Amino acid sequence: MSQEQDVVISDEQLKKAAEFIEEEEGASNRLTGKMGLFVTVVAVIMSLFHLYAAYDIVPTQTLRPVHVGFMLFLSFLLFPMAARFRNRARWWDWVAALLSVGIIAYMLMGGDDFTDRATTPNNWDQILGVALMLLVLEATRRSTGWVMPLVVASFIAYAMLGPYLPAPWTHRGYDIGRLTGHMFMTLEGIFGTAVDVSSTLIILFTIYGAFLQYSGAGKFYIDFSFAAMGNKPAGAGRTVVLASFLLGGPSGSGVATTVTLGAVAYPMLAKAGYGKNEAGGLLAAGGLGAILSPPVLGAAAFLIAEFLKISYLDVILMATIPTVLYYLSLFVMVELDARKFGMHDVPIEHKQTVWQLTKTFGFHFLSLVSIIIFMLLGYSPILSVFWATVVAYGVSFFHASCALTPKKLVTALEAGSVGVLNVAATCAAAGIIVGVVTLTGLGLKFSDIVISYAGNNLLMTAVLTSLVVWIVGLAVPVTASYIICAVIAAPALIKLGVPDYAAHMFIFYYAVLSEVSPPTALSPFAAAAITGGDPYKTTLQSWKYTLPAFLVPFMFVLDPEGQGILLKGSWDVIALSSITAMIGIVALAGGAQGWLLKKTNLLERVLLVVAGLALVYPKPLADAIGIVLICLVVAMQKLRKDLPGIRSNA
Repeated sequence: MSQEQDVVISDEQLKKAAEFIEEEEGASNRLTGKMGLFVTVVAVIMSLFHLYAAYDIVPTQTLRPVHVGFMLFLSFLLFPMAARFRNRARWWDWVAALLSVGIIAYMLMGGDDFTDRATTPNNWDQILGVALMLLVLEATRRSTGWVMPLVVASFIAYAMLGPYLPAPWTHRGYDIGRLTGHMFMTLEGIFGTAVDVSSTLIILFTIYGAFLQYSGAGKFYIDFSFAAMGNKPAGAGRTVVLASFLLGGPSGSGVATTVTLGAVAYPMLAKAGYGKNEAGGLLAAGGLGAILSPPVLGAAAFLIAEFLKISYLDVILMATIPTVLYYLSLFVMVELDARKFGMHDVPIEHKQTVWQLTKTFGFHFLSLVSIIIFMLLGYSPILSVFWATVVAYGVSFFHASCALTPKKLVTALEAGSVGVLNVAATCAAAGIIVGVVTLTGLGLKFSDIVISYAGNNLLMTAVLTSLVVWIVGLAVPVTASYIICAVIAAPALIKLGVPDYAAHMFIFYYAVLSEVSPPTALSPFAAAAITGGDPYKTTLQSWKYTLPAFLVPFMFVLDPEGQGILLKGSWDVIALSSITAMIGIVALAGGAQGWLLKKTNLLERVLLVVAGLALVYPKPLADAIGIVLICLVVAMQKLRKDLPGIRSNA
């Protein structure tokens, strides 16, 4: 690594990084004047409607279509058909937006008669059903790109061409009438589970995150992290890890967390001795934690609760130890960085101490804690985040600079709705995929194929499943990747005796890998734009930082003992599985870095990797082998003469 001084991030670098946020969240129009005011009013009404729906019951048959209607209307006005049409709503945007509203109105006015004829839709039902599917695909294309609509189109083709496909993919096939009836006129297709979660939890959390953002919580979390980590050799890396956790928990967005933190933390990392690619890799790895960290965990976590019909609090609890293990991995890696590259103290400039910051702005932590408290008191997740948003609004007035005055409140409400559009569009499109899977039985077919290829071996099935999830994740966003694989890949693991919650958590963690995997490695690419590093080398560095933690999911699918890290089983099982996982992560980190107490030789590095893998495999014999190998490496390093620190780009 090279030492750099007085690093300045240019506006061009920040602009380039912002493009990756747009790639994830959609490149929206910047509307001004009356048009801008109109869109703001609609977005605020959308947020207020969903806050009302959280507080008072709105029937599912109404809430989901209205949510999709708002999403489509705003998507067509805010996301241009092509880049050259940006910053102005064209006539075709208005046609699509108004047609969307008209179709939703047709549904709602149809009442029970509309849903009763789902198996025998009339001509108008079929025409409007096809139109709605096309509108959903176009909104998804505008907000997330071409890949997701093409994936959905391939599933629709699969549903219609069933009789002509080779075994074992053959099925009876479905015509336009049956497809539109299922996708448009029931709560199984477009308006299925994914949109249910989008219309309740996901949008409420985006509103909550916007309240935190515009009340200055994000700045406080960064300042707090800078002050807390001190001026140690590993302080720069520690600061990034802590700040990414605090920023990411409320946002649930990996790319946004990477860019926000990178803009202020990269100069500090450069002064500490991090090279451009290494700094970008660490920033991306920290941003990735945003999708893994309670209380938000990214949109996919809400879907886990809905698919499994369990409390969202249960999902948070299951994610607690894996999150600790993930950040332990990052902390160990930055500590090894400091020793491996001979880093030096970096003066971290901050005007206030940790205590002074906490005393002045610590109220920003209250709403985060309140979410968990409300859930423990028996409130539903929806009501919990509703009241947490109220708490965030109330405590913002504890300091004049943070107060959500009417103007800032309107901006936050608008941002809450705009921020959910790309996820909501993805959920609606993914609902079509889920509908095809339930109609055709594709999930069971696919699981049988995977199990047969794996020879009924659980380890091989888990490996193949992780590869499937990873490959799907290369093409589509995390939320879509989880939804697709939850319905086609999870049944394979469940068939072999893995509990459904463990199978879904396994798929969730590997879906998250898409954030750091080319060609859609948005977080590392955004980090590289800030640091000026090579995007692909930065991606490889982010893999290095995240690799130890992503072997952990195998623990809770290979053996019941390993489910202890999901807080399942007795306390002794939980403690043993957690401790062995922690030791395994340290070993894997040492193997990945080529450094433990000192620089490792090839044999020591291999032994550390084998030890880490053995400790991740939840069997007493494997754990014993892992501990012995680590002790052997430590003894070898203690007995070997110290080697001088070697600064390199390894």
